[in-house]
Order: sequence, then C-alpha cells, then structure tokens
Amino acid sequence: MLQQYKNILVPIDGSFESELAFKKAVAVAERNNASVHLVHVIDTRAFQNVSSFDSTMVEQITEKAKETVKGYVKTAKDSGLENIDYSIEYGAPKAIIATEFPKKLNVDLIMIGATGLNAMERLLIGSVTEYVTRTAACDVLVVRTDLDNKSIKKPK
Repeated sequence: MLQQYKNILVPIDGSFESELAFKKAVAVAERNNASVHLVHVIDTRAFQNVSSFDSTMVEQITEKAKETVKGYVKTAKDSGLENIDYSIEYGAPKAIIATEFPKKLNVDLIMIGATGLNAMERLLIGSVTEYVTRTAACDVLVVRTDLDNKSIKKPK
C-alpha cells in the first residue's frame, strides 16, 4: 500500500528554499488530494534585545508575511489546489514547526526548505530545518531541488 499524505505543513519564511518547498508541496498535495498548511513564524526572540520596542515594527513584519503567504495561497489555488490555508505565528520557529503545529493540525508530512544559513550561522543560531528533521514526530521532507528534481543555485 502506498503512503498517502493528508495534511502537509510548509514553513514559509520568504527564502528561496521555502519557495521550493512550497512548490513541491503543492504538487504532492495535488497527487495525494491533501491539504496544505502554510505557516510563517515571526521569531519574537529577535525583539527581546531591542531597547525601545516598537509595535509598528512587528506590525510591518506581520503585514509583509501576510502578503507573502497570501501570494502563495493564490498561486496554489490558481494551480487547482483548493485545500490550502495559512497562519502567521509568533514565537520560537523550531518549536512551532516541529511540534506545536503538527499536533494541532494532525500533520503527517512537513515539507521544509533546506537551510539558507552558512556554516557559521548554523553554529551560532542553529538551523530550524535541522531541528525539525531531528525532532518532528511525522515525516519530514527537506526540499533541495526544483519540480524536475534538478539542483538549482539560489538567485543572488
């Protein structure tokens, strides 16, 4: 019997890698008649060191995130995928993507872009992708290629 995924989670952060994951997730969802849940997590820890916390900064980041994910939703619906939704969350991306959302939405597959960090950044702050692959209770597919499974260089 073939594995059939029903609830696919795709973390979106505006990176080239997350866009690849999104495109592949739409294709997998169409083949499996699955739902796609997009999540963009605004890392609130980044604001803890801002001495004069300005709520307009968070609002601007939230609006930009909404624009991005709404664009993805439109693209998916234009390609024929109806079962797609999104959420903007606040907190620690690793925990939300690896454990909170999979439990909340009964996710059976997380499709996540390969890390965009260089080796030094991974050493200092860690990779969300690495954490998710290590701790998620469901299947995790790390997307590194385009829809034709061809390796592509990130645009500069």
